Amino acid sequence: MLMSKSLPALALLALLVGCASRAPAPITAPAPRPTPPAGGWPARDGPDAVIPPDLHKVPDAAPKLENIRKGGPNKPYEVLGQRYQPMAGDEPLIERGLASWYGRKFHGRPTASGEIYNMYAMTAAHPTMPIPSYARVRNPKNGREIIVRVNDRGPFHRGRIIDLSYTAALKLDLLRGVGAVELERLTYEDIRTGAWMRGSEPAAPVEPPPVYVASDASGAPALSTTASVAAVPPAAMPAATPAAPSADPAALLADEAALPQIRTVAAPGFWVQLGAFSQLAGAESFRQQLLKEADWMAPLLTVFKDRALHRLQAGPYPTREDARQAAERVRLALALQPVVVERR
Repeated sequence: MLMSKSLPALALLALLVGCASRAPAPITAPAPRPTPPAGGWPARDGPDAVIPPDLHKVPDAAPKLENIRKGGPNKPYEVLGQRYQPMAGDEPLIERGLASWYGRKFHGRPTASGEIYNMYAMTAAHPTMPIPSYARVRNPKNGREIIVRVNDRGPFHRGRIIDLSYTAALKLDLLRGVGAVELERLTYEDIRTGAWMRGSEPAAPVEPPPVYVASDASGAPALSTTASVAAVPPAAMPAATPAAPSADPAALLADEAALPQIRTVAAPGFWVQLGAFSQLAGAESFRQQLLKEADWMAPLLTVFKDRALHRLQAGPYPTREDARQAAERVRLALALQPVVVERR
């Protein structure tokens, strides 16, 4: 009986000894989570989880004259075995094709221009348009039109001609997918004259009291009757430009093809007036001199016919402060005293 009573105890003791002799079970680390893309960008593109309200009220891009960058985003490049040759100059471009849009996957990332992509701004990407450029995009199905600033490269899919920001696609009602559009690049001439504002004729400028701003081709000071002259101390207003034009006005007049096309209507905004001349040859001669000494002004310069004067102006600039800074740059570089004027 004693032996029989001790059997269960012995069995239990043997079981405990056997368990103690086994190696402990290894402790495993949690399975690693998938590593997010660099910077935490989503793997797939699309809209944000929370969309800001009233995006349809975001104004279109406001075209302004910007120098086309040399090299950088305007160099030839290759993507997916396809070679692209960006436009090198200020040329017109009209295209018809498909438009797509890009969103949160690229939001906050650098564009081809180096600027940070904002999916809620009025921007776009184009394979070959000069950077920067401005373009009109139209949805032929509903007649909606927008103006965007091109600062990126893409799209790289057959048949697609432009990649819109989220807001740009929203305003055209193209968020549901790829859609047909008509595209037109705005040239410097379109921007200078305000021709890009379809159906909107710029108002005639209001004339202020005259002030002396520059000399004409003969050396005599010419009166300025510009639209709206910025406040400039009287001591800063020169009686004449410091250097006489080097080109021969008579030779320029003899060759009409050498003279620029005169404008009588300008886009509204702020302009920097560099001189007012009684003869067109004087304005053109001075323009050629400026191009040699400050080639960055090339896309900005225009000669306007105003009564008996020919005004050489640079612009337009969207704000008076932008124009003031440009005028200061001219003053430091060329020892001129330009005047900021406003055209409404």
